[in-house]
Amino acid sequence: MNYGILSLLPPIIAVILAIKSKNVILSLFCGGFAGVMIFSHGNPFLAVKSMIGDYLFVQLTDSYNAGVIVLIVFIGGFIKLMEKSGGAQAFSQSVYRYVNTKLKAQLCAWAGGIVIFFSDLGTPLLVGPVFRPLFDKLKISREKLAWILDSTSSPVAILIPFIGWGVYIMGLIQSEFDNLGVMDSDYTTFVQAIPFQIYAILAIIMIPLVAFTKLDFSQMKKAELRAGKSNETFSFMQEDEEKGSAETGYSRKNAKPVMVVLPILVVFVTLFGTLAPAGFPFKKVDGNEFRVALTMGYFFGAIVLMAFICIFKVMRFKDTFKVYVEGMKGMTDVAVTLVLAWSLGKMISGLGTAEFIVEFLQAMRFSAALVPACIFLFGAFVSFSTGSSWGTFAIMMPLAIPMAQAFGIPFAIAVGAVLSGGLFGDHCSPISDTTILSSTGAECDLVEHIRTQLPYAVVNGIIAFAAYIIAGVTKSPAALLFAVAALVAVMIVFNRLPDKMGKRA
Repeated sequence: MNYGILSLLPPIIAVILAIKSKNVILSLFCGGFAGVMIFSHGNPFLAVKSMIGDYLFVQLTDSYNAGVIVLIVFIGGFIKLMEKSGGAQAFSQSVYRYVNTKLKAQLCAWAGGIVIFFSDLGTPLLVGPVFRPLFDKLKISREKLAWILDSTSSPVAILIPFIGWGVYIMGLIQSEFDNLGVMDSDYTTFVQAIPFQIYAILAIIMIPLVAFTKLDFSQMKKAELRAGKSNETFSFMQEDEEKGSAETGYSRKNAKPVMVVLPILVVFVTLFGTLAPAGFPFKKVDGNEFRVALTMGYFFGAIVLMAFICIFKVMRFKDTFKVYVEGMKGMTDVAVTLVLAWSLGKMISGLGTAEFIVEFLQAMRFSAALVPACIFLFGAFVSFSTGSSWGTFAIMMPLAIPMAQAFGIPFAIAVGAVLSGGLFGDHCSPISDTTILSSTGAECDLVEHIRTQLPYAVVNGIIAFAAYIIAGVTKSPAALLFAVAALVAVMIVFNRLPDKMGKRA
């Protein structure tokens, strides 16, 4: 049955509610309920019954979905242990003796954010407190630190297929492939999409470019000038875990750098050791085997980390295990979001929403080359308005992937455009969780963080938009080379402009 313009109602409701309520779970549920109301011809009783029985239960009992949820739960426990163990701080402090210039400090903070790739929310809270004293000592602004934290949290995490971000995104991709009858691998598509995650890559490489050129422009330049003249002494954040440590002998101060390096190494060794006989990572492996191997890796990594925590007397075992379980519980929102996103995607597929949009655009003689750029822009708008890149992915994937199939655009480009758009809007949004946490980790004012980061984000966003037009035309990763070259050129131009526009700070 062709539902026509009615098929637009569920995603529109989801977007509007997400913007108004800032609650992704509520918006996805209401969007999905609108879908089953259409299927049920306006009967609310049948709609509730269908929502629960035909969608939520079905998504939960699907073996693929169940595997993703189990994996996310284990990842949550591992990340929480990492955040609470103090190992990341110990690792960063071990490089202090070698960091004595502004360039080295910025590059080390950048490298620290990349090392903590396993947690976008953990990066600001782990790296920020470690590098704050060093940035203060070298008279580098807190705003600069917040920007570095924000640009190495989500942009790094979104490029890694075997952490929570990758697993979540691959779940959304596979759901759409199933709806369309596409036999492509979600893992392969994610990896192929990495060169098309243009905004994330630009955000990451912009940090060393700014550090080496000593270029700061717009509001960031003003913040750097203030920091250079300031003699203010900043206070350190107090860790609740340190209270009472003198009596028990247990403290995060006992943490060692090996507590970061070895558990992560265990995850990698387990993953590659389990899948290598099947040809991984050079050959496609069964999706279920990949998730099982990754779950094993995070489980063994957590065991090793818990052992280190107890051996070095960071926390007692009962407290360590409590933290691990809390981390698992903390992934409940992610699991609920996934189930609702899968359900909404199934409804949108059944309503023929993507087909309606495609037919409309084809009737308007819309150029296929512009599809990736439009996906990027709309994703940025939704993400900026909601403050949630994950919610944006859930809303956009069921629309972008069918559009890509209809217009002959490679799935990797469409996926990359969705992810980049969600990240760009998230970086510009004052209600984004990573934006808030980055200002918290750097102990700088939230408004100042947004004001100083926005010009950098907009530069990257404009370049990414142009690159997606090129990607739509060429269907080639060469668009990334254009984007990187354009960013370098922009930095060179800014570096040669007079003081009023942005000179060396």
